[in-house]
Amino acid sequence: MTLLEVAGVSKVFPGVRALDDVSFALRPGEVHALVGENGAGKSTLIKVLTGVYRPDAGELRYQGEPVSFATPMDAQRAGISTIYQEVNLIPLMSVAQNLFLGRELRTNLGLVDRTRMDREARDILAGYGVTTDVRERLGSLPLGAQQMVALARAVMIDAKVVVMDEPTSSLEPREVETLFGVIQDLHERGIGIIYVSHRMDELYRICDTVTILRDGKLVHTGKLADLERVRLVALMLGREVSDVRREGFTVFTGDHAAADDTPVLRVSGLSSRNRLHDISFGVRPGEVVGLGGLLGAGRSETIKAIAGAYPVDSGEIEVDGTPLRHPTTVKAVAAGIAVQPEDRKAEGIIPGLSIRENIALSILPRMSTFGLVSDTKIDEVVDRFMTRLRIKASSPHQRVGDLSGGNQQKVLLARLLATGPKVLLLDEPTRGIDVGAKAEVQALIDELAAEGLGVVLVSSDAEELVEGSGRVVVLRDGAVVGVLTGEDVTTESLLATIAEAGA
Repeated sequence: MTLLEVAGVSKVFPGVRALDDVSFALRPGEVHALVGENGAGKSTLIKVLTGVYRPDAGELRYQGEPVSFATPMDAQRAGISTIYQEVNLIPLMSVAQNLFLGRELRTNLGLVDRTRMDREARDILAGYGVTTDVRERLGSLPLGAQQMVALARAVMIDAKVVVMDEPTSSLEPREVETLFGVIQDLHERGIGIIYVSHRMDELYRICDTVTILRDGKLVHTGKLADLERVRLVALMLGREVSDVRREGFTVFTGDHAAADDTPVLRVSGLSSRNRLHDISFGVRPGEVVGLGGLLGAGRSETIKAIAGAYPVDSGEIEVDGTPLRHPTTVKAVAAGIAVQPEDRKAEGIIPGLSIRENIALSILPRMSTFGLVSDTKIDEVVDRFMTRLRIKASSPHQRVGDLSGGNQQKVLLARLLATGPKVLLLDEPTRGIDVGAKAEVQALIDELAAEGLGVVLVSSDAEELVEGSGRVVVLRDGAVVGVLTGEDVTTESLLATIAEAGA
């Protein structure tokens, strides 16, 4: 029996055929992996399934009957619930209000029963390992906790199908285990799950079947256990297995430091609002320094403090030997600091603007003469970085919001590099992007370091952090608890340092 099915679906946007005669089937209780490079058509397929888009050709069937969802709400009412990679709740409302949004509990008089909602929200979220005050604004929670609230909300709906788009991208290991427990429960209840992730270990641990898309076309579907990992990657990338084996997965080393030991970035005694405590480290030209630690350790706050986007109570920041006093974002950029934030959609790209406009935002003053902007100069810069970063798009005028996640990340990196920075602060640069795009971004980081740029790298993926960093500064509760160098830069040493600090 098929629970949800698309038959021969195609979807065309101006200049792009996002889906080309794709078929997909989900059975009750099945955990079905949907994989492919960014731009392969995964997001478009999910949006067709959930009523965001209507297919230009083909048919959607739900519980054996042809259906056409006009809106996502129609799909939700039918029992199809979606958990997006980017939390799509309301940050200014309380945790409890978000949990019951659109289905508020009411008193006998028809008034919203906030007391009961708070009580039930506490009980529900406790099962997901979230023990925060449910009366607090959702936006005050870490991204991982927000994602667990979104998960709880999706499961609360009487869903028959749950779509999970990169659900673990913001979660720490404990939360990931909680999520997998929820997935097992849904599986046992006969609820079908579409699981989108680029983390191979997760896929092979929890998924029964897999569908692979490439360039909008179906290239494989079948039992995941029957598909060797290297074969899966080869199908995603459109390459031979022998090529993938030869190229491997480790594409950058993170250690190109010049002979000169003078740091291009020096942070000393950085403290802030009881979140950061005496943070000190340096970055030499050509060096990639990783910031390790669990979610909430203070990695993102450190990045933002250096970039002038987080208040600093005390400490010193120097760029190329020059003190950065009373840092602000404007001063940081002028000093040669460029930062890529963790949440590219909320704090990075401007989805409604074109690729050209997004890249040019950082360099407009340099592209103008007597207040008149030179389109020719901008076009030269945009073309150079689109080529160098291999940004896949119909043209520089395509909306950034229509690009895949990996290409959005590249556009943001292009904007940063266009400023000619001395220091690059990267917060989760490969979060939510596919294997191919991830390798490209990692290779680019290595290339930039080889050219003499100082890089600070934050990643929740321990292996990525270790492979990409020449040194790792380990944080816990906003303080440095260890520094790994040389042969000590290993996954085992990183995890052991975190564990010892916790003990």
